[in-house]
Amino acid sequence: MCTVEKRGRVHLITLTGAGEHRLSPSLISALRTAVATVRASPGAGALVLAAEGKYFSNGFDQAWARTVPPHLHDSMRGAFRALVADLLALPMPTVAAVTGHAAAAGCALALAHDSVVMRASRGFLYMSEVDVGLKFADYFGELLRQKVPNAAARRDMVLGGKKMTAAEAVRLGIVDAAADGGVEDVVAAGVAAAEVLATRGWDGEIVAEIRKAMWPAVWGKVKDHGAEAAAARPRL
Repeated sequence: MCTVEKRGRVHLITLTGAGEHRLSPSLISALRTAVATVRASPGAGALVLAAEGKYFSNGFDQAWARTVPPHLHDSMRGAFRALVADLLALPMPTVAAVTGHAAAAGCALALAHDSVVMRASRGFLYMSEVDVGLKFADYFGELLRQKVPNAAARRDMVLGGKKMTAAEAVRLGIVDAAADGGVEDVVAAGVAAAEVLATRGWDGEIVAEIRKAMWPAVWGKVKDHGAEAAAARPRL
């Protein structure tokens, strides 16, 4: 489902395969394991998340959701909340290399990183919930308030279902850079951006604490669900 490789001081997590990278419980679990692996790796200086194929991620796995009892839907949403918490608490800079379409929870996954590099020629950021008739979680709203600074653009994305291209996202300050070329070019651009951050040699725990303080409303809604919170709980 995903791989972890090291490129210099950068650890690259890649969602593998040519599918939509729908965020099922199993994929979210694999991603959390990969993030934990990076966190535990000596000398890790920065993280990049990328994907193969046409999609970065097309959101939650609605096909899976239709086959299970409704109470299990909460387990998928809760696991994703925990993944966001893991990313916000990660003691290193993080970069999303958005190699293709990033929709709904896939868009939120991209925006949960410190920096975003997006493919210029293909793909869009798209909060599809209004179009498909689904509510989204409270922390999605907080994340969008923090990461989409332009109020009109945020309204258009959330209440208008606007599909945001890389050029528009860069202009509005949502995405840091648009990279020309194919998937590997976007990944290379993301890794290069992360390598610059890794060479700064910052204290990773300080990076994580500053990130939490910078996005306090988001962190407040996810902090009790991540690996950091689980490790702090007393064992019975």
